[in-house]
Amino acid sequence: MSPLGKYYLGAGVASLFAIWLLPSLLAWLVVLGLLGGPIAVYFMLDESQRARLKRIRRRQIGR
Repeated sequence: MSPLGKYYLGAGVASLFAIWLLPSLLAWLVVLGLLGGPIAVYFMLDESQRARLKRIRRRQIGR
């Protein structure tokens, strides 16, 4: 499994635990942070950094 896939799996499991164990509003805030945090960080990158990240991902797909 790729490192990115492991992150998605971990975020999904943590989201399910948060929904199951925490009160309603707090659980949804945790889920929003787990899923929205990486998206916000990606959009904060410069265009050159995004292009470099895409090149690295493409190279790893062919392994």
